[in-house]
Amino acid sequence: MKKWFVMSLIVALFIVSACGGSNNGGKTENAADATNAPANTNNTAGNANEGAAASEEITPEEGASLLVWESKEERPFVEAIAKEFTEKYGIEIKFEEIGAGDQVNKLVTDGPAGLGADVVLFPHDNLGKAVTAGLVLPNDYYEEQSKSANSEIAVNAVTYDGVLYGYPRSVETYALFYNKALIKEAPKTFEEVVEFSKTFNDTKNNKYGLMWDVGNFYFSYPFISTGGYVYGDNGQNKDDIGLNTEGAINGLKYYGSLKDSILPLNSGDINYDIKKGLFTGGTLAMDINGPWTIGDYKNAGIDFGVAPLPSINGQPASSFSGIKAWYVNSFSKYPNAARLFSYFASTKEAQLKNFELTGAIPANNEAAADPAVQGNEIVKGFLEQFNQSTPMPSIPEMGNVWSPIGAAFADVWNSGKDAKEALDNAVQQIKDANNGAAAAK
Repeated sequence: MKKWFVMSLIVALFIVSACGGSNNGGKTENAADATNAPANTNNTAGNANEGAAASEEITPEEGASLLVWESKEERPFVEAIAKEFTEKYGIEIKFEEIGAGDQVNKLVTDGPAGLGADVVLFPHDNLGKAVTAGLVLPNDYYEEQSKSANSEIAVNAVTYDGVLYGYPRSVETYALFYNKALIKEAPKTFEEVVEFSKTFNDTKNNKYGLMWDVGNFYFSYPFISTGGYVYGDNGQNKDDIGLNTEGAINGLKYYGSLKDSILPLNSGDINYDIKKGLFTGGTLAMDINGPWTIGDYKNAGIDFGVAPLPSINGQPASSFSGIKAWYVNSFSKYPNAARLFSYFASTKEAQLKNFELTGAIPANNEAAADPAVQGNEIVKGFLEQFNQSTPMPSIPEMGNVWSPIGAAFADVWNSGKDAKEALDNAVQQIKDANNGAAAAK
């Protein structure tokens, strides 16, 4: 899945604009109690839950220096913000290039060995694994600032079992790309998509009104979202599975009906490269995809727009979203300095700098509302969709969902299987996997 490589492919587009103004997410033995800071924190951290005022700063440890893990694509921002941090606090920052999706797995071994970075950055659907392994400290001292400044969706995503761990930095989701030469305005409803496809489709010439990766639950989740959900309690309750509610069943029935009305292909015949070729070739009017697609479509010279997903059965279509955030390694020798850097590098000003340098879409409410961000039509489209998105569940049991629910969608799309039967079977498989994992602990 390309979803965690979002911003690397759109740097050029966003830099121009700004200057002008993961597929799926074990458990290891607890290496540390993630709810308790190491003994070498000072008393400022101990009073964190009392809520520090925005003007107050935690006191870093004397002689502190920090190691930060960061992907190659996002390093320009980290280098810039680290320079500002060092100039202000005199704390040296070193880097090691580690991909965001690889950091938790590396921290499992490097953290307890004292080799891990003091500050790490990873997508939120890895948070459950990190917390259950005792790898990260809560965002305690700057909790209130982080909660009040950032999108509620982002804050909920970097919270696990009621505890805020992350310092939100950027957000991402998928939305509707549309070729303005083929369709002037983005449709507001799927009914409009069906009507457009009736006049536009020409299967013999590979002309289609809309495509998306129909066999991938990541992209087809919106059809469940209109009346169902994956796990309850903001994706945290593995015992509350909402994939076969009445609303979810109705959504999957409607999904299945679209094969005949807009996209008469089997799920295995649709993938990223096929869609890219049709969209850039001018025979695909609309594509549901993520920001990583922007570079390819811009380079092809396509005049396109990005808009929120069309509503489904009269309800807003919620997409899966991901949130990247800073986290403090629970084994850090300098947890206070790491907290200070994580907050410093996630403020409104920092997120706007990140947008300017790498194109990362801000999680901070004021940064997202800044003219530099809102003035970019493409970014604005993604932000509008993000505001009606659902963060992917971050609990380890999410790993048991992808295969069964993906098979259910494929059966309904390809074979016309009854939606209720398909979802009931999938949910039973997920329950069996969750129970089996719990029994093995």
